[in-house]
Amino acid sequence: QVQLVESGGGSVQAGGSLRLSCAASVYTGGRYCVGWFRQAPGKAREALASIDRTGRLRYADSVKDRFTISIDNAKTTLYLQMNSLKPEDTGMYYCAAGPLCMSPMRERHFTSWGQGTQVTVSS
Repeated sequence: QVQLVESGGGSVQAGGSLRLSCAASVYTGGRYCVGWFRQAPGKAREALASIDRTGRLRYADSVKDRFTISIDNAKTTLYLQMNSLKPEDTGMYYCAAGPLCMSPMRERHFTSWGQGTQVTVSS
């Protein structure tokens, strides 16, 4: 199991930006699929973006032109740069790790989860 800890959430006005970070307890390069999900109040958890073991990036259509997923050279910190934020981006954001990236991206493909960081976007 990989231990994951998110940070960087907060409150921002619509149109603003935030960068989320996720610190992993182990080196993830070439070993894990890593990704970001979010969950809005009363809604199911939604897949946002992932990086597979080869470094391939995938994005949900709802965020692909506004969010950027990346990982540091040490392969221990995952990031999600979020630009042009909208009120509908409000929710709890989670990073996750699993053995393989699948398409479409689903919760069940991930075996390790962080505790989440809250993002609130006001209009």
